Amino acid sequence: MELPPRPKLFDFHGVSMTNYFTDNWDNVQNFQARPDDILIATYPKAGTTWVSYILDLLYFGQTAPERQRPIFEKVPFLELFISLYPPGVEVLDNLTTSPRLIKTHLPVQLLPKSFWEQNCRIVYVARNAKDNAVSYFHFDRMNQAEPEPGDWNNYLQRFMDGKMVFGSWYDHVKGWWEKKQTHSKILYLFYEDMFEDTGRELDRLCSFLGLSPSAEEKERVRGGVQFDTMKKNSMANYSTDPIMDFKISPFMRKGKVGDWKNHFTVAQSEQFDEDYKKKMEITQLRFRTTI
Repeated sequence: MELPPRPKLFDFHGVSMTNYFTDNWDNVQNFQARPDDILIATYPKAGTTWVSYILDLLYFGQTAPERQRPIFEKVPFLELFISLYPPGVEVLDNLTTSPRLIKTHLPVQLLPKSFWEQNCRIVYVARNAKDNAVSYFHFDRMNQAEPEPGDWNNYLQRFMDGKMVFGSWYDHVKGWWEKKQTHSKILYLFYEDMFEDTGRELDRLCSFLGLSPSAEEKERVRGGVQFDTMKKNSMANYSTDPIMDFKISPFMRKGKVGDWKNHFTVAQSEQFDEDYKKKMEITQLRFRTTI
């Protein structure tokens, strides 16, 4: 199997992107959402798979055959268009399960309009910038479909400049946060809150989705989505995805809050904090970098 070449970043409607997420653009923009679709929206490496797996277990956990397919088949990636796989839009159009669980990393302004027209429920997950940058760095090292990351110092500068696939972290988390203020069908979750108390956030999720699982069911989901359990689960950990090189780094690496301290130097942290203050000063959005 021939792996795709590492792509180059380019500006696309004001957002840094690669052709693997823009080559099917007309079909993505014309995607027909359904009223019962549930969209999982995140900046890359912010807890997408975690929430996808929680939703999959909540809705389909009892159906045994469903469990035997990898999460990236059960929760298709809307904008993905890469030679090794069928296009995300096509997979979604052929999906027979209901509700459809849909993954996207698109910033809010690029989301296909039918999601708003159909008033779909959207679960957005945000992760603190420092941990998100570290996680994205290790992901880009091992994922052939991402641009070459280079060294950590330059990568961090690129993250601060918003020159990442799917653009600026700052714009992404703020854009979705602002949309949430006027749109009741968006639940905005924080990775740090999920890490701190998965059960509590699971309750919030169920309440938002109108689900009332039994205490036993909730406990089964909570147990199934613990990081170490998911890391060992080949249906959740992307080990069956050929473009990921686990010899470089696993897809699920640490799943912690505060791992950035093992990567940032004091100088990098100070420079990052100063820049962060400027970019985030006009928003009410607050993140925790430690718990």
